Amino acid sequence: MFPDRLRLPLSFDPALLARDLAALSATPWTRHFVHDNYDGDWSAIPLRSAEGETHPIRMIGPHPGAKRFVDTPLLDACPYFRQVLATFACEIRGARLMRLTPGSVIKEHDDPYLSAEDGRLRLHIPVLTNPDVDFQLSRRRIDMPAGSVWYLRLTDPHRVANRVATDRVHLVFDAEVNPWLTGQLRAAQQAADSASVLPDR
Repeated sequence: MFPDRLRLPLSFDPALLARDLAALSATPWTRHFVHDNYDGDWSAIPLRSAEGETHPIRMIGPHPGAKRFVDTPLLDACPYFRQVLATFACEIRGARLMRLTPGSVIKEHDDPYLSAEDGRLRLHIPVLTNPDVDFQLSRRRIDMPAGSVWYLRLTDPHRVANRVATDRVHLVFDAEVNPWLTGQLRAAQQAADSASVLPDR
């Protein structure tokens, strides 16, 4: 069993991530459909969605039984986001940008069947963030710099508070666990274990 949080041995250019986000500045954001889970504005832009879906809500929140996923036309304007997703040698299901505006809060909740042990997990890549954004997983804070890649076991309770004056935007996508992705998780765990035993300097 893997830890509840792992920083994968991958990273992406924050400036290029921000550039692609800016290319979507005229695109409307769709409010997250589970309104009880947040206060303020938590919204999304779909970059991959279940095949055949056209309704904005179903594009950002596909049915769990959906089998085939395709890039949305919005990804055409985002060559770096496309490059980032292509780096992952595993099946990617839904992918979206998730925005939490200033003063907004995601209340503590958990997401079923989103862990490495379940065979499907969710990865986060911060695009726009701030060190003062408070992301808590199992009541322990995670600091995720822009461009880093994180596996979070979201079957555990988690919450987020954006109490700064800028948006927090993550590229979030669900992936099927395969040998390549398992290898990434193991490498991340080995790096975390090694860091935890380094002597103080």
